[in-house]
Amino acid sequence: MRRKIVAGNWKMNMDLSEGLKFAESLNAYFKSKPVKAGVILCTPFIHLAAVSEIIKNGTLLLGAQNCSSEPSGAFTGEISAQMIKSTGAGYVIIGHSERRTYYHEDDALLNKKTQLAISSGLNVIFCCGEVLNERESGKHREVVKKQLEDGLFTLSAENFRKVVIAYEPVWAIGTGLTATPEQAQEMHKYIRDLVKVKFGTVVAEDLTILYGGSCKPSNAAEIFSKQDVDGGLIGGASLKREDFCAIVEAI
Repeated sequence: MRRKIVAGNWKMNMDLSEGLKFAESLNAYFKSKPVKAGVILCTPFIHLAAVSEIIKNGTLLLGAQNCSSEPSGAFTGEISAQMIKSTGAGYVIIGHSERRTYYHEDDALLNKKTQLAISSGLNVIFCCGEVLNERESGKHREVVKKQLEDGLFTLSAENFRKVVIAYEPVWAIGTGLTATPEQAQEMHKYIRDLVKVKFGTVVAEDLTILYGGSCKPSNAAEIFSKQDVDGGLIGGASLKREDFCAIVEAI
């Protein structure tokens, strides 16, 4: 049975002191008001070890926002999957649209990162999605299919079970445009059907697929009510305690 998840992606926000105070606040809130979803805080690297200590006796989970494609070595500035694992984190985001766009990470590199993260004991939140011209030209399904085939479908079924997929309609993030709940459901179902063909019905039905397109308290409940939407990868709203908690509770 697939799990409901809400992951908060802090991106490059909050210094160490601010991040720890925010994590303490969220930890206290969810200790006092348990929810049925898994709640993951995906923090900057500098926060991971300290946040891990803060949440260790609570219900929150911890993730990183990226990892290196190499296990170790002379790669100045990089953070390996094993380093992330050693902080107490259990998840890592791979292939976020900002990594694909700003740092030109392609599917071959993301596949390498994914395999390394899984072999290091991490669960992967793998992002996929199309930009505006791909949506408008009707290529959105083709784009997402290729991202999944090249990024994930070389995994064994056993390792694929350690993956959560996050669908990001990149054209609906910070643009003023909005993907409708129906558009979200359509793509989530398409993704699940692709997985079904590749790995079988059981794996596909167990797969958690998150929506990552400007989810907020005002639309979360309607989006999460769709059959194939199992939660959200939350960006800006994850930096506001009231908004993030409201989105989690919408599950």
